[in-house]
Amino acid sequence: MILFPFNEYWWFYLCFSGFILALLALDLGVFHKKTHEVSFKEASIWTTVWISLALIFNILFYFYALHQFSTNEIYTSIVGFDAKIQAKTTALEFLTGLIVEKSLAIDNIFVFAVVFSYFGIPKKYQHQILFWGVIGALVFRAIFIAMGSILMQYHWVVIFFGALLILTGIKMFFAGTQAQNLENNFIIKQLKKVFRVHPQIEGQKFFLRKNGQIYVTPLFLALIFLELSDIIFAVDSVPAIFAITKEPMIVFTSNIFAILGLRSMYFMLSGVMDRFSFIKYGLASVLIFVGLKMVWLNEAFGGKFPIVWSLLIIGVLIGSSILLSIVIDNRKKRRK
Repeated sequence: MILFPFNEYWWFYLCFSGFILALLALDLGVFHKKTHEVSFKEASIWTTVWISLALIFNILFYFYALHQFSTNEIYTSIVGFDAKIQAKTTALEFLTGLIVEKSLAIDNIFVFAVVFSYFGIPKKYQHQILFWGVIGALVFRAIFIAMGSILMQYHWVVIFFGALLILTGIKMFFAGTQAQNLENNFIIKQLKKVFRVHPQIEGQKFFLRKNGQIYVTPLFLALIFLELSDIIFAVDSVPAIFAITKEPMIVFTSNIFAILGLRSMYFMLSGVMDRFSFIKYGLASVLIFVGLKMVWLNEAFGGKFPIVWSLLIIGVLIGSSILLSIVIDNRKKRRK
């Protein structure tokens, strides 16, 4: 049973989307109106702001769910339905989904660094690219989630994506850690075939008109590449959160909050990413775990693996990989 069906809660999606668009307009139109290089301090403040907004939303969502479950006849008529327990479960599902999406987003951050380095994008222009990249990611994630809410009703689809997550996690365990070279990347080659590319960056412009012809700048190519990369990442991240909850509303809201903080998290971590050499093993473990939930654990526990256990396991996997990375990095520095 879907607790928040779209046909009854469409207004919630509409209001939430309007709120997010207002935040983005405030971000670009007021706080980042002037092009500048984002400092570590500024990025840390904004990371705290986005995480705080997500946690505040989680608390409000708990009380809203509790009110709905306690007063709506649809829920109160269900035998054995405990409004308080169910409200707590939905809030924990949102929090777990947020942590999963934030963790998997670290892979996006590494891609940001590689793409910006390849195209030679100055730091003062990176925020603008990431802003429009986030807008595109929000649209594509909404489409993926809408499709997932329909497809995940079929058991074979759940098994397929669960197996895909497990295979992706195993592949990540054995993947190399060397920096990726985009020179021979298929997407880059195709983009250069489709567009007239201006070889130089001209301010913060995405397009240039010269001799009556339209050219795209390296900023535009970087933006397109990041959008396509996010679509590829969504193939893993969206099914991963559907392994946590079957509620499209929770999947949608937690995804949006996770994406909103991507820019500030990138600027905060861009200078220390090389210190987190073991984070990929934590991410790989999370993918394998949520894949196992989809193909086995949920069924083994009567249809749903306990959300509290999921939250603890994911927290331990990510936390231990970060801690191990810091410890090993400090040891290397002492040896040097």
